[in-house]
Amino acid sequence: MDSLITAAARALARGDPLGALNRVALRDDAPALALRGIAMAQLGDLVRAKALLRRAARGFGPKEAVARARCIVAEAEIALVSRDLTWPAKALDAARATLEAHGDRVNAAHARNLEVRRLLLIGRLDEAERTLAELDPTPPPPASRAAHELVVAGIAIRRLQTKAARAALARAEHAAREADLPALTAEVESASLVLNTPAARLFARGEERPLLLEEVEALLASGALVVDACRHVVRDAGMAVSLATRPVLFALARALGEAWPADVPRSTLVARAFRGKHADESHRARLRVEVGRLRVELRTLADVSATKQGFALAPRRAREVVVLAPPVEEQRAAVLAFLADGESWSSSALAIALGASPRTVQRALEELAAAGKVQSFGRGRARRWMTPPVPGFPTTLLLPGPLPSD
Repeated sequence: MDSLITAAARALARGDPLGALNRVALRDDAPALALRGIAMAQLGDLVRAKALLRRAARGFGPKEAVARARCIVAEAEIALVSRDLTWPAKALDAARATLEAHGDRVNAAHARNLEVRRLLLIGRLDEAERTLAELDPTPPPPASRAAHELVVAGIAIRRLQTKAARAALARAEHAAREADLPALTAEVESASLVLNTPAARLFARGEERPLLLEEVEALLASGALVVDACRHVVRDAGMAVSLATRPVLFALARALGEAWPADVPRSTLVARAFRGKHADESHRARLRVEVGRLRVELRTLADVSATKQGFALAPRRAREVVVLAPPVEEQRAAVLAFLADGESWSSSALAIALGASPRTVQRALEELAAAGKVQSFGRGRARRWMTPPVPGFPTTLLLPGPLPSD
């Protein structure tokens, strides 16, 4: 490796992409193309970076398998940052195996970390934890250690294990400062904001207040009967009943939970569940049917009893009934929760992450764009959607993945 390539690589390791480009910008050999690609990625030109890395991978000879594998790992990281979740995971796995076989443990661990980050994005937490456990226990360099701890914190946050998340973020901050990379330090600080901003609203005995994520964790472990409007389930410390596919039943459960221990008039329930302004006999008949269905669904958690004015919720084991709701309620909240990370997403990547059909996601994006809440750029397959971060928007409780009592 010549001196210019070595100097450019050291500049990139310091987080100085312009210094690297000053040394290799006019060169078209494979090592220079690879370094130019990484530099362009650090500068934010991901399209150009991907093209340069692909040219570099093709330029390396058959005896340079490690260099080619490093290019594939770098391209996979660009795909992850640009939320291209359709990028072939098998190519990354093959590159990781090549790096491990040739003793490049640092880049092999980085490839494994990228696999875990993708699994985390789409809510496959169990698989992410298993993959993370397979990492080489050899202490990595500070930058890799910080990236690893960010993934550990991300899994803990999704599982509402806030103590473990804070510990991982503290380790990530220490490693980022040791690496002396401002961009990495800023990423850690941004991740830490999730634990220090309201993640939900609590409705209890007619009062409303915001909750931090660790307060949500404590609430779910408290034994209270929680009507969870983030996941559309009704849960206590022992079990959970999902009403995600039963919007009318969940609307009734939420109205009863917000009013507890008082009852809810029939006219109010009609308005909340059926959007009806006046409760005529047909509405009352339908309400009786839906309340009967709700009784069946919640029979192990609570009873729904009729009163003179309407209906009331009576928990079987819990001493308290509360409602947990997002701090910002939107019709397309799950889509906005992903876009709130500030990255640009394709509709196909959102469909993978949400477990929804591409057409459903596209329709949601078009509705949000018409309302001025998201914007797109590019056309066709290159079209991306994004929105500035919404202050106080709950990105955690609306993302896929099981909570402690699931």
